[in-house]
Amino acid sequence: MAFFRGSSSPVPGSSLFRPDTLTHRSTCFCFFLGTSVSFASLQQADRSNRFEYLLKQTELFAHFIQPAAQKTPTSPLKMKPGRPRIKKDEKQNLLSAGDNRHRRTEQEEDEELLSESSKATNVCTRFDESPTYVKGGKLRDYQIRGLNWLISLYENGINGILADEMGLGKTLQTISLLGYMKHYRNIPGPHMVLVPKSTLYNWMNEFNRWVPSIKAVCLIGDKDERTAFIRDILLPGEWDVCVTSYEMLIKERAVFKRFNWRYLVIDEAHRIKNEKSKLSEIVREFKTTNRLLLTGTPLQNNLHELWALLNFLLPDVFNSSEDFDAWFDTNNCLGDQKLVERLHIVLRPFLLRRIKADVEKSLLPKKEVKIYVGLSKMQREWYTKILMKDIDILNSAGKMDKMRLLNVLMQLRKCCNHPYLFDGAEPGPPYTTDLPTAPSSSSC
Repeated sequence: MAFFRGSSSPVPGSSLFRPDTLTHRSTCFCFFLGTSVSFASLQQADRSNRFEYLLKQTELFAHFIQPAAQKTPTSPLKMKPGRPRIKKDEKQNLLSAGDNRHRRTEQEEDEELLSESSKATNVCTRFDESPTYVKGGKLRDYQIRGLNWLISLYENGINGILADEMGLGKTLQTISLLGYMKHYRNIPGPHMVLVPKSTLYNWMNEFNRWVPSIKAVCLIGDKDERTAFIRDILLPGEWDVCVTSYEMLIKERAVFKRFNWRYLVIDEAHRIKNEKSKLSEIVREFKTTNRLLLTGTPLQNNLHELWALLNFLLPDVFNSSEDFDAWFDTNNCLGDQKLVERLHIVLRPFLLRRIKADVEKSLLPKKEVKIYVGLSKMQREWYTKILMKDIDILNSAGKMDKMRLLNVLMQLRKCCNHPYLFDGAEPGPPYTTDLPTAPSSSSC
């Protein structure tokens, strides 16, 4: 692991090694003690760093950022991350406990917060090998590079899209990022991972396998089960990551909106390409510090869908679809290579996509072995019936109807797949599921 832009090599556990620790602690200190510390300087520094990073990427962001910089969007530094606020009596206990402590002036506290913020921008973490907190195995080289890319986005305050091809470990890279947040930034959560229902338990298994130190919980079930889960597990907050499905998010939106999420991860990001869909509208209502989209589907050259994703990732920059379309000048660039090039320019700072052919070079070429199996007795009988029934079509040579011939070929294909595809071939009624499968070449 290497560290850059630091005056010395930080030691794990030190304030320099985890700059977010001080910022988070100071934020909570000001929140509970009710001090009037101004976050204007921190907010402006955070936004300036993000805009400076984007301006270095391409001319596109100079067009969008300059008017956006004159506005005052909500900064992640200003939002107090974490679980729902504590009750008044708990806050009073904290106030009374801190009355006897030395109270510094507001100017001293402002100077400390600004100093801690500058330290946070002077440390850049980069892994050269698999992190030690990953226990289920070791990350491959390209996965380590992907983790470093995700970390660089986080440290620049930028949201992104991880669009690696299916099978390259987007789940593992995401879990490794959340592990980095907990072990190196001292930010265990709360994080939300929004996934399709079919992959819920796979995500939970991957958390337990690769980074068991992260306490992940899964919200799924009927109304009674969800109510008990929210009461006993979710609201107490003794967890790091909440994994849930799109359907559960829509049903329990009121509960999820009570949290200030650190990372919002959305698997199958193409589900929010339509900004007017119910899911897309709900996730935009959540209070989040960072957002990460996962997709294995290549993004299409659709301007409106692209704007919807960029608006979700960076709403304070891409807040107007009209300006976005005007910059592309779709009337003049439609169908032109220049439009495609501009699309790639837009996505370059936010998107990371690799395919197996580029990164998994150690894999041997795929070998296909074809094993020919003859028709079973039942298949041969049906095959003969089809040919004899339509023998006139087959014997008509050049006069045959193309559509009728294709229909014959389709029936022959069904026979080769399985004879039960034809009405009357399967014995019954009654139809039972414990009968042995009829012999066919496709079942071998």
